[in-house]
Amino acid sequence: MRGCVIHGQGDLRVAELPVPEPGPGQALIAVRYGGVCGSDLHYWRHGGVGDFRLREPMVLGHEVVGTVVAYGAGASGPAPGSAVAVHPATPCGVCPECAAGRRNVCRDTRYLGSAARFPHVQGGFSARVTVPCEQVRALPDGLELRRAVLAEPLSVALHAVRRAGEVAGRQVLVTGAGPIGCLVVAAAKAAGAAHVTVSDLLPEALEYGRIAGAGTVVRADDPDDRGWPDEVDVAVEASGVAAGLDTCLRRVRRGGVVVQLGMLPAGHSPFAGNLVVSREIELRGAFRFDGEFDEALALLAGEPAFDGLISAVVPVGDAASAFALAADRSRSCKVLLDFAPAP
Repeated sequence: MRGCVIHGQGDLRVAELPVPEPGPGQALIAVRYGGVCGSDLHYWRHGGVGDFRLREPMVLGHEVVGTVVAYGAGASGPAPGSAVAVHPATPCGVCPECAAGRRNVCRDTRYLGSAARFPHVQGGFSARVTVPCEQVRALPDGLELRRAVLAEPLSVALHAVRRAGEVAGRQVLVTGAGPIGCLVVAAAKAAGAAHVTVSDLLPEALEYGRIAGAGTVVRADDPDDRGWPDEVDVAVEASGVAAGLDTCLRRVRRGGVVVQLGMLPAGHSPFAGNLVVSREIELRGAFRFDGEFDEALALLAGEPAFDGLISAVVPVGDAASAFALAADRSRSCKVLLDFAPAP
């Protein structure tokens, strides 16, 4: 079977891999679509994500959907042939964080396509993948596989909005209109935000922000843009750059909440710490998700507008061009790999 394997910075290969067999408690999934995530792009372009560095070849991908093929001993779930999405995390279930109900920050989790531990956890960008059966989710009625592939990044966005606290009736700013930022816009609107403003450097990205439901879009590099709000109640930093965090801290009201969602570069990042003190701003991190995955599937089933965020579907054999397209934010939002067998 074909899979996308990253060997190092700039070294992405479509390789022939052995077809796995489901072990005890596992499901074998025939992958149809995989969403190219920002972390996949970081592994490709930089050889790592934040502090997670590649130390061996790794199959990329954690945004995957497909159909059930078979189960291993003692495993059960949706019937073979069912359309499913895969929750990519396997928390340990015993660490203090898991015991406290914060499985998304489990200290010993396994996450598809992640170099956070060694040996790395191989990802889902392959024609077949095995996962614990508990991580398989049948798609709700009316949700097709193509849109369902957004469940993982939408879960990240839903978790970030949840970390912000109550947003119903409030003014929200999102910095960064990439795929995650756009989905944060949608998640904030779904949570009842009165108005969402999104900023970015690229006009093309801002148009995707409008599709996601932003009421106002502003150029991040234009402080005189009339769309900038004087202040907001909540700000979510989704660009992963220090300048975005600075904007959030300066635009949020006194006593407001800033959620850092974008993964900042490894090492130290400067930020306006004095504002956190003098304005009693609450600065919170948001990392991955847990139960939001099921909420994401339900939300996707009822909202066809999400289809507008999918800019291209590329056969897996052209993975290099898919990654190049996904990295060019002037031409794309969410790019999918298609693992359907060649005709």
